[in-house]
Amino acid sequence: MEQIFKPSVIWDSILAIIPSIPTTMAITVVSGVLGLLFGFVLAVIRIRKIPVLAQLATLYISFIRGTPLLVQLFLSYYGIPMLLRIINYNFDTSFDISSISNIVFAFAAFSFNEAAYNAETIRASILSVDRKDIEAAHSLGMTGAQTMRRVILPQAMIVAIPNLGNSFINLVKATSLAYAIGVMDMMGQAKVTAGNNMRFFEAYIGLALLYWVICLIFEFIVRKLEKRFNILEREVTLNDSAQEHS
Repeated sequence: MEQIFKPSVIWDSILAIIPSIPTTMAITVVSGVLGLLFGFVLAVIRIRKIPVLAQLATLYISFIRGTPLLVQLFLSYYGIPMLLRIINYNFDTSFDISSISNIVFAFAAFSFNEAAYNAETIRASILSVDRKDIEAAHSLGMTGAQTMRRVILPQAMIVAIPNLGNSFINLVKATSLAYAIGVMDMMGQAKVTAGNNMRFFEAYIGLALLYWVICLIFEFIVRKLEKRFNILEREVTLNDSAQEHS
């Protein structure tokens, strides 16, 4: 009788999946960075209530947060080539659509998704900064950009890091959807491995363990960042208290 459950296959599956980790990490890091930058731009637009742009940003965030990520992934996969065909037709360009790697569509979908959630986190963090600190910076002659860089962002980061860290860790897990458009990431490799030996349960246990380890590593990094910024906050508070008593 064939053995129903083979623990040894779990290790074999892990070894087979490990080479695809760089693909998952590439999607995570590229999408995380682009999502953070675009999210910051959206947050600033909404805070400053720039006409038209603020309304468009609000609509965009509502759409992204109100639709499934898998649907957004397919919209990117089918929509970007369609957009390039329209551009080629109307502007007589020659973009080679067939040469675009599927991972590019994953970058786009995950970046836009992350941006919408990061925008709300960053906006709330910036608005949490004490207005007195901002007014004090302006009274010292700082420009808006200098105030943002030296006063607002350092304080906002203390508030934002836990939520941004959680968002990044969720992104690691969300990249498992990329296999749906043919990206050979960890999830895609696990499906191929399981299909070869018909040991789906063991293969997915191995996959789950790898995702778990990766998320634990990122959780450790986030905790270190939180601790670092909390130390900086305490140092600033102690310095301000000392100046008040002097």
